[in-house]
Amino acid sequence: MSDLPMHIPPSSPRRLPALLDRAGHVAGAPSRAVAVSWARHLDEVREAQRLRHAVFAGEMGARLDTSVPGHDVDLFDDYCEHLLVRDVASGKVVGTYRVLTPAQARRAGGTYSDTEFDLTRLRGLRDSMVELGRSCVDPEHRHGGVILALWGALFEFMDRNGLDTMVGCASIPMLHNGSVSGDAATSIWRQLERTHLAPIEFQVRPRLPLPVDRLDGTLPVEPPALIRGYLRLGAKVLGAPAWDPDFNTADLPMLMRLGDLPSRYRKHFIGH
Repeated sequence: MSDLPMHIPPSSPRRLPALLDRAGHVAGAPSRAVAVSWARHLDEVREAQRLRHAVFAGEMGARLDTSVPGHDVDLFDDYCEHLLVRDVASGKVVGTYRVLTPAQARRAGGTYSDTEFDLTRLRGLRDSMVELGRSCVDPEHRHGGVILALWGALFEFMDRNGLDTMVGCASIPMLHNGSVSGDAATSIWRQLERTHLAPIEFQVRPRLPLPVDRLDGTLPVEPPALIRGYLRLGAKVLGAPAWDPDFNTADLPMLMRLGDLPSRYRKHFIGH
């Protein structure tokens, strides 16, 4: 990992305004103030990796093949920009995304999503497409303010760098206690297949499919809050979910384009 980012993220933390979404849910006004910045050296990346490990391994039970104990580290991290949200009072990192730009994806030999899906149909988008991944928020800070801070910085980064497409895997945890199952994940996919499926020219295939044809897709369940948020921002589902056995999740391939961002959000995230 280089000491300085290879692109042009903001030089200092910034605070995000409060925002209510159209349905009236609080998407801002956090109970504790947060600030967003981009990691500029390895120590800051390690903070994000510790949070990821705590959420993915500690909370979700993921099996992580990591080179640094207590940290979620994989081969893509060295090529990514790492977005951090801190609790202002404590300085603790409470939210993170990693962003893989087109140039860095070429250096890495592809994206993480390429390992889960055949993305052949997206080849015409790759020159202006970033991959978002490893998003997580500390359990004590899962309010709209942290997500708003992350999204605001992501859209600003995209706009400033002339990039217009985001792609990534949106995970549906399949918890061992049965609160979310393969049937529930299939039901979510069936709902979104009817309402938010991308045009055929952008659809992709999972390399290790969740066996949706053998599971019950009729359960009355809602998509996770983060996926609902993506859909409100204009995201599309690119196809049926893959099963990630290491994270024990059903992963939906999703794509979001700046041109599809509703105007009510554009003025907050991009300013034009």
